[in-house]
This record gives sequence, structure tokens and C-alpha cells, in this order.
Amino acid sequence: MHRRQLLQRLPALGAGVAFGLGGLVAPAGAAEQRVRLGQSAALTGPQGRYGRDIRDGVLAALAAANRQEGPRGLQFELQTLDDGGSRERSVANTRTLIDTGAAALVGYTGDAAAEACLGLVDQHQMALIGTGSGCLGGGARGRGGAAPVRAGADVEYRRISAYMKTFGARRLAHVHLQDASAADQAAMAEALKAAGLQPALTLGIARQAPSLLPVVHKLLGAQLDAVVFTTHAAPALAIIQQMNVAQFRGMHFVSSLAGQDLIDGIGATGRSVVMSLVVPRPGALGVGVVAQCRQDLAALGPGSAALGVTSLEGYIAGRVAVEAARQAARAGGASRARIREALATLNTDLGGYRVNYSASNRQGSQHVELVVIDRFGRMLG
Repeated sequence: MHRRQLLQRLPALGAGVAFGLGGLVAPAGAAEQRVRLGQSAALTGPQGRYGRDIRDGVLAALAAANRQEGPRGLQFELQTLDDGGSRERSVANTRTLIDTGAAALVGYTGDAAAEACLGLVDQHQMALIGTGSGCLGGGARGRGGAAPVRAGADVEYRRISAYMKTFGARRLAHVHLQDASAADQAAMAEALKAAGLQPALTLGIARQAPSLLPVVHKLLGAQLDAVVFTTHAAPALAIIQQMNVAQFRGMHFVSSLAGQDLIDGIGATGRSVVMSLVVPRPGALGVGVVAQCRQDLAALGPGSAALGVTSLEGYIAGRVAVEAARQAARAGGASRARIREALATLNTDLGGYRVNYSASNRQGSQHVELVVIDRFGRMLG
């Protein structure tokens, strides 16, 4: 099933629903086999490509599952609403998704937005699967409905901090989004402290700052060994490029939040960066989940995302949602409560990427690796 067909399976449910040009109603008698998933994501704005890549990864996983299940099996649908990166819009979207029958939520792309929605998720006994940011804090991950798939920001930041310490960085700065969740900022502070590091400078930036020059000037004036970014790609790339023009000789570290946009754009900056990945490398086609993702993305047809770190992250989240729904169906039906229950003990290998939930572990994967993206956009190390 192609991407547009998968989106079009949903009937028109109201203004603002981003699922295609119109609805096709499923055949009579098929309703009990249909599993509708909901997503609020930044499809427009500074993180637009990130959100669209996550969405297309989820779509690829659902379309592949529909082909495997056939007409008599479960048929998955995705309803995606654009929140433009806004916490308030994400909460409003979540209410709409719940009211229009989503069995579970998947692939949210904002950290603070996802945390803001957890009250609604728990109230309606739902699951929130695979938030793209990975920034749900320890308390949020302990909530019954939160089921992060990728490694959390705490694990990611500890790896970055240890790497900076190993390479002798002593004076460093942390650049983050102003609206980043408190859990995300606390995760970085704790990771640096554990590595015996203290930031000389911590700067919050707006998602759509009119100018980043004041930030650049502060960073250059601090005589730093390293700068670590926990932002989306656009501001990180702009700051790195301007610092390179000023002949900054320190290192740049970027979290996975920057996504494929960072990898594709780093060549224009003239600098290399160290980036953390929470999925296998897209070039590792010997890893089963990577090869399958490439094949399933291609099956969506023209206009869908290419294989990259962000679309792969969305694909893995989609695969986890499918496995949870299948387990729920075997237990009596893919209802909200049963999907949530299935996730509590889900243990599956997606092909070189293991996801394991238990009563003591609400983080599906711990996979984090650091790579160098050189000034030609090549992934090394």
C-alpha cells in the first residue's frame, strides 16, 4: 500500500487533520480489524522535515504490516496532526486524536509537548509509543502510558559527556532550546556532573530566533574547548558555520534531536561534528531493521522520506506499535487498554535492534553510539 493510500484510508474527521486528500471507508465488517494510531508532529516550522521523516517512517512500518496481515488480519491506519512544534497545539491535537478513536499514540516529535500530553494519555488508558525526541524524564517514563522506544536523553547525554571528558574538553558550553523540558535540561546537567564537567556557559535559544549572532558572540568570547547542541538542526548548523568563519578550533557535539537535517547540512558549514545516534547507522544494510526500513520506505512511493536516521527512528517506533497491537489482538482485541498492557512486557528483536520492556524498565532500547560526521557529510568512526 502506498503512502497516500494508507493516509486516505481514514475518513475525513475535521479541519486540521493531515492525512491526504479525502477518505475511503473500509468495507463493512472490517471495523473490528482496524487499528487506528494517532500522531501529533511538527510537519511545518523549523522541525518540519524532522516531523515528516518520523511520520513517513511510521507509515512505512504500518503499510508493511498491512501487507503482511492481508485483508483478514489487522489493518493499521495513521492519523497525523500538525502541531508545528507547539506544546499547546500538541495537547489540542491529542484531545482530537483521542476523541476520534485512536487506539494508541505514536511518534510524537516534541519533548515538552509529549510530557504535557501524559495526563490525557493516562486518563484514557492509552499508550504513547516512541516519542521522537527521547527527552521524557525518568518520572515521565515511569508513567503507565509512556513507552519510549529509543534510548532516552539521559543515556545519550552520558555518552556525549564521557566522550568530551575522554578527549580533554574542560571548558564547554551547552546550547539548548528555550522550551526544552525541565527533564531534558536536568538530564544534561546530571550527565555532565557525572563526568566531572561543569559548563562554562549554558544558552537557551528560541526555535525561530531572528538572529543567532548574539549566541555566536557569547560562545566565541568564552574560550571554549567544546560546544554541545541539544537543538534541532537549523540553529546548530547556523552557529557552527558562523563559529567556523571566526576560526573556532574547538569541537562541536550534536544530539540525535538534530536528525537527518544535520547530517545533510553539515557540509555547508566547513566543519565536522560528533553526533549521537539512537538507531543503527542508515548505511549498515547488513542490519535487518535497516535493510527492511529502506525497502518499506521505497514501497510508499514517490514523495516519501528516504532512509536516514530520523525516518529509521520513526519506522522502529511504528514496528513497536504494530507488535504491541498484535499481542493485544491475540489477548482479545487491540483496544487502548490491551495495547498498553502488551507494551508493559513487550520483548522483541526487530532485526538487530532489540526492544525490551518490563516492570523495571520502561525504556525500550538503550542503543546509543557516537559518530563523526565529517565536513563532506560522511559518517565515520
